[in-house]
Amino acid sequence: MQEWIPLFVIFFKSPSPETEASQWLDEASNSLSSSSSSSSSSSSSASAATPINRSSFVSLLKKQCDVIDQDSSPPEKKVLFIETLPNMVQSRILSFLLLEYRRFCVRDLVWLAREMLSGVKDVDFWVQRAAQNLLDGIPEPKFDWISRLDLDSADDNSTAEEFDSVPDWLSEKAGSTGTVLPWLPVSFDDVHSEMLVVDSCNGKEMMSQVRDTMEVDHRDVVDNIDHTMNVSLRPDDHEMTASLRSQITSFESTSEVLTLCEEIRKLCLDKGRDSFRVLALIEPWNADDETAAVLLSNLHSGSEDDELGGWPSQILCSIVLPKFLALEKSASRVLMSATVEFCKIHQRAAEYALVFPLILRKEGINNFICEVVSRVLKECWHLGHISAFCQKLLCGRTEEKRFLFLPCHQNLISDELTWNEPLFIIIQNILIHDVPLTQDSVDCLVSKVQEMAEGYSKSLKFGNFLLHFIAKCAPMLHAHKYPLIESVKCTHSLVTKSIISKLNAL
Repeated sequence: MQEWIPLFVIFFKSPSPETEASQWLDEASNSLSSSSSSSSSSSSSASAATPINRSSFVSLLKKQCDVIDQDSSPPEKKVLFIETLPNMVQSRILSFLLLEYRRFCVRDLVWLAREMLSGVKDVDFWVQRAAQNLLDGIPEPKFDWISRLDLDSADDNSTAEEFDSVPDWLSEKAGSTGTVLPWLPVSFDDVHSEMLVVDSCNGKEMMSQVRDTMEVDHRDVVDNIDHTMNVSLRPDDHEMTASLRSQITSFESTSEVLTLCEEIRKLCLDKGRDSFRVLALIEPWNADDETAAVLLSNLHSGSEDDELGGWPSQILCSIVLPKFLALEKSASRVLMSATVEFCKIHQRAAEYALVFPLILRKEGINNFICEVVSRVLKECWHLGHISAFCQKLLCGRTEEKRFLFLPCHQNLISDELTWNEPLFIIIQNILIHDVPLTQDSVDCLVSKVQEMAEGYSKSLKFGNFLLHFIAKCAPMLHAHKYPLIESVKCTHSLVTKSIISKLNAL
């Protein structure tokens, strides 16, 4: 238990415990593995000690503890170890598990969240909310039938060891001689002469190629959209759209929704019809989340044109975009999962018809929209795509920010960014994702920090963004060192001293 005390101190005292806790676990795990590999023999007590890694941390949180009542000698009930911690620490740990759920065994996290949400316990509001967020934030397992089997006899220790173990092929590569890079177990034989190898000196050249690839002129496509919007609909088309509009909010089975999908596809994609206007008349955004998820999954075939104004873009901006623009609570799990799967297939459509319009929301994004955008960027886009998107968002002219929405939603979207705390959180999440920002993107962020530092002088979220910004973009901030120090001195948050210390170290 003593070895875990530094980690719990981080959760108790740190202003940004998620990042520090992750670093502590990595360092503790690496130091333990290096020490065990360097020494050929160890004492029996050391071999019996529990290893410090993410699986053992979750096992500690799940450990059953007796509740000792002074009035009765035998313990009356058992609680989880995490429930013996202060409520603030519990909520912070659950938030950390949600942030890094990909590095944990999902089955353990789901069990932990469900156990804490069981109705027989009196749970603090913020702890309950963090546990619910953890349960909602983890992707739904694809093999739910396994949970109905009796697997109590399974060996949990073997499952944890399998989760933490290194694949056999990687172990073999790591043990072989002649690696290309000391931290990358790839031998020289595996590298073909045709492969592109980019070193740090050519990094800027690579980023310029990425930008050139992403910066595609869609002027012709937009002209085609404007042209097709002038195509008139026949009287029977209006009758059909009115019928579909009335049906879309009153479905009772998935089969009925699938039939509707076929009718919408036929009505929209028949030659000579304006699909954009048809969708606006059907108003598919009024469907409930379950129906919208089925529509999103079945209206496309995966082979349609992915450019601005294509069918996938029209699907996104007519079904999902209006729902997310009006978010006042966390997006439902079913709709979010369907959206992520759609955006993985149609990445450009996700940029034009979802991410750009959401970030340019006229009233500014809120925390719930921030969650949606962050998840789409993290799970659906390549790092180069995100970098090019950031450059267009931060530095591009208005005409370069090309996006799509229905005319009836035009009053909800602006041409300019509305800067607020959730927007800084999105950029912080991008930095955590190790996206290589370009120098002009960094310069624009520095300018915005100088402009808004005084207005967010007491904002801890703004301060955490600055910490990540300076840590991730330090090589590109040397020219901005002293102006940034002057701007940070205007702030009075818990992390101000840490920010100034990092700037002085540049």
